[in-house]
Amino acid sequence: MATTEEGPRAFDELMALRGGEPPAPGEVTTTGDDPLFVSPFRVGRTLADALAARAVAANDLWELRTGRRQRIGVDVRAAAATALGGEDMTLVRDAAGAYRPIPVSPDVEHMESITQPWRTADDRWFVPHFNLPHLEQRVLNVLGCEPTPASVEAAVARWQAEDLDEAIAAAGACGGIVRTAREWLDHPQGAYLAGRPVVEITKIGDSDPEPLPAAGDAPLAGLRVLDLTRILAGPTAALSMAEHGADVLMVTAPHLPQVEPFVRDTSHGKRSTYLDFTRPDEAARLRELAADADVFIEGYRPHRLEAHGFGPADLAAVRPGMVYVSVNCFGSGGPFGGRAGWDQVAQAVTGVCDVQGRATGAGRPRLTPVFLCDFLTGFLGGYGAMLALARRAREGGTYRVSVSLSQSAMLLQRQGLTDGFEDAPGRLEAAEFERYAVADDGTAYGDLKSLGPVIRMSETAPRWAGTTPRLGSSRPEWLPR
Repeated sequence: MATTEEGPRAFDELMALRGGEPPAPGEVTTTGDDPLFVSPFRVGRTLADALAARAVAANDLWELRTGRRQRIGVDVRAAAATALGGEDMTLVRDAAGAYRPIPVSPDVEHMESITQPWRTADDRWFVPHFNLPHLEQRVLNVLGCEPTPASVEAAVARWQAEDLDEAIAAAGACGGIVRTAREWLDHPQGAYLAGRPVVEITKIGDSDPEPLPAAGDAPLAGLRVLDLTRILAGPTAALSMAEHGADVLMVTAPHLPQVEPFVRDTSHGKRSTYLDFTRPDEAARLRELAADADVFIEGYRPHRLEAHGFGPADLAAVRPGMVYVSVNCFGSGGPFGGRAGWDQVAQAVTGVCDVQGRATGAGRPRLTPVFLCDFLTGFLGGYGAMLALARRAREGGTYRVSVSLSQSAMLLQRQGLTDGFEDAPGRLEAAEFERYAVADDGTAYGDLKSLGPVIRMSETAPRWAGTTPRLGSSRPEWLPR
């Protein structure tokens, strides 16, 4: 693979955040290379580096438990395939017993058809985001159009880019102006993020050290994680912890909109319960669960949970020693710090869309062919949570961990670009898929075969416990430690 630009390794950047002695030579092995996708970005290498860093953090916890370290292996192509989600990496068994691809969800097809860069009146480009019915309606109200490509294109073409950006934000909708990487770094939000680490870990309270349980066959065995997230990045952070042995309890409510394939493909190894924190009795039960949790992961619009008494300071008082993980689009502060957003918005504003379009000769900005920011952010969220747990075990403390889609897009771009990607296959070969495939029979979605955990660890291979759950299928309680 010829290299057009070579950036610093994401793994080295993440190890610098970890601090201490680097992993011993030979502890971490990364094999394979990009490209798997038609994209100039080092998708596989960046994801592999994030997964390898996550595995090192899990190894740190394992060493705290046992005094031993493990060998770690990550394949770049398999890591890249994780960003496909279920579109190509989950199969379902048909009546004849054969595993078949699951058709792309009509909801996802609809969202992708109109969540694209559209030209504005001042000859710029804007990505309005259409996902979840209530958020789609907010965008349509601003644009005054129908949810079809032609109607959206015509509506965006009547707006100045900056005016549309402000109107979308004021409506509580989601979208972003397509910028170059240089324009983003010159923007106050990009400048803010450039001055912050890609994973922010802040001590927000004091508490006694909490040694990890000596018993257990995985780095996170006996630890409890509340997962209050939906749609890819946040659920992937929680899935990262489930793969290393944590008891992960997903919390949602029946009225909250979901995208079924995204739920299916990020629920492995978890349990799921219904609690509506806007109802006092159910909020009280959630607070009781939080009091016995080790990690709380949320992906709501910034400050939404504070309004209901579940912000970082609230839970630090309920549960000293909590690790509180926030997953959002624009990071921990800055002028856009209160805005919500999605993978495609982060790609637009940070320069990813611009580079993807130019490199592929599209003549216009393009989104990457995968939900790269979502999965990378999820892996980084799990990494940060495990670093904070190690600090808690050694020195005590309550911690806030912040990761964002925009920071992940910036990390990706720091890895440099490759060429020769035009004929990339876009998916793993069948034999490669089977090497990592996990069968999951009897789920609410049928008998599944999915791309399983791609990290290899010599003693505690990441795995999914139990059967992929149906939403709301468990009681709101913890498993015995």
